[in-house]
Amino acid sequence: MIRPALLALPLLLSGCATMSPRVAGKGSCSADELADYAGRPATAKLGEEMMQASGSKVLQWIQPGQMVTMDFRSDRLRVKLGPDNKVASVSCG
Repeated sequence: MIRPALLALPLLLSGCATMSPRVAGKGSCSADELADYAGRPATAKLGEEMMQASGSKVLQWIQPGQMVTMDFRSDRLRVKLGPDNKVASVSCG
């Protein structure tokens, strides 16, 4: 009886993941040109545009209150979202 429940656990937990990091781009991230993205709704297309504009390889969406690691990655673009699921701020690292 316990085994079927354990097998279903990964499926149930996968529903908890909201937006995981995406990988693409050239390399080193630069958020200098991304101020105009603030206030726009978070979509996959917007993420692709921001990665292209920043030159980042990795995109990380950060929900309000979400815990993130403190490690620095020069190729990562971090997009903090507001409670309305719109871009609040953008940074590299």
